[in-house]
This record gives sequence, structure tokens and C-alpha cells, in this order.
Amino acid sequence: MARRIVIANQKGGVGKTTTAVNLGASLGVMEKKVLIVDCDPQGNASSGLGFYPGDKRENIYSVLFSPKDVHKAIYDSGVPYMDILPGTQDLVGAEIELVDKFGREFFLKELLDEVDDEYDFILIDCPPSLGLLTVNALCAARELLVPLQCEYYALEGIAQLLMTYELVRKRLNPELDILGVVLTMYDSRNRLSWQVKNEVRKAFPQHLFEVIVPRNVRLSEAPSFGKPVINYDVKSKGAEAYLALAQEVVRSKTEHSS
Repeated sequence: MARRIVIANQKGGVGKTTTAVNLGASLGVMEKKVLIVDCDPQGNASSGLGFYPGDKRENIYSVLFSPKDVHKAIYDSGVPYMDILPGTQDLVGAEIELVDKFGREFFLKELLDEVDDEYDFILIDCPPSLGLLTVNALCAARELLVPLQCEYYALEGIAQLLMTYELVRKRLNPELDILGVVLTMYDSRNRLSWQVKNEVRKAFPQHLFEVIVPRNVRLSEAPSFGKPVINYDVKSKGAEAYLALAQEVVRSKTEHSS
């Protein structure tokens, strides 16, 4: 059974996609079989691996309502041990189509149930919202990983996400646990980053990862080459951080995934 980890934060630009792609690639280095699931209509996790949303190929939207066909939409990412179920702009329409469906929160879960025994990790990248796509991802996962940018407004947004998490856990998916909060875009020269880190440590003493992902030019450049940072510059600070995060994730199995 795969460890299904949803990477969510309704705030945009906090490093969700960067974390999904680079954590996945780093787990691949450890010879863990990984599936990246791109639930964001912007398709950045897909384009960051060279799969562009306009491509005429099967994708998550084309199989969302026919889970038995899921294998048609899974591709080798070109990164060792890592496959991808690409996103598409058509997912915008899925939000509307799901509204009237019975069991509308569980379509992604049914899709991933078909491949659950084929992977060690399934990482689900979410859109920057708390709409039906994100709720589907929360219902499909067993663990929640929250990337949190080191900036002033970061903690305000996370309160809303945690309210949604509690509602989903109570009413829809009692298996969902918080895996952890990972600080991203950390600048050690910036006093504000330091203050945010301390505030987060107070708010989430049990759930803050030791690894902190720094601001790093190589991390920003890698997606434009269709590569994770470890395939772009393995010696960069960004690559080192995600390799360390992968080790921490493997060690920190939650109660329900062990």
C-alpha cells in the first residue's frame, strides 16, 4: 500500500509544486517508486517535468470519471523511479462537473485506489484553493504535508487549511493525518524568516520538519528545463534540502501509514 501524501496550502506561491516534484525525485534517489499526481489546472508539476498542459495526451481529467482507465494517463517522468499523472486546464471544468455528482469528494480516491499497490509513495499536488479538487485530494490521501513560506501572512492562511483538514477528517476521511509542515523560501539573512520559523515552531511543535528549504536560484531555474533540481544541480542548497526532506519523510511514518 502506497503512502499517499497530499501537498496542500490554499495560498499560492508557497512551494507546493516545487515540493511535490523535488520530494518525489529525492524519494526516487532512495529507490522508492513514486507517482506524482497533478491536481492543479495550471499543471505546473507537469510542465516542470516536461509534460505541458496543452499536450494532446491522456491526463488526470480524461480518466477522472473512468478510474479503470487510469493507467492510460500515467507516464514515465524521465526521472528514475518516478511516474506522473499529468494535470490539464480542463480540471477547471471538473470543479463544476463534480458539484452535482454523488460522492463528489471521492473521485480521485477511486482513481488512485487502482494503482495503490504499484507505488511506495503517491504525492498529490493541489491547486491554491480549498475547492472540490483540493477536497478530493484530501479525501484520497492518508497524510497531509503543508509547505509554508517564511513570510508575515503565512500563518493566517494555514488556520483556514487546518479547519478544512479537521472537517475532512471528521466527516469524510478519518485516515488523514498531518505528516508535517515544511518551511520554504527561507532566507537566513532575513530577520522576518527567523521570526516566522519561531512562530511556526510554537504553533506546530509536533509537526514541523527539521529540514528548512532555503531560497535558492537553482530551485527556481530547474522547472524551466523540465527537471527536478537534483537532476539540474545536485550540489545546490535546494537539492540538498529536498534530499534531506525525503529522508525525514521516510523516517516519519504516521500511525496510519505504518
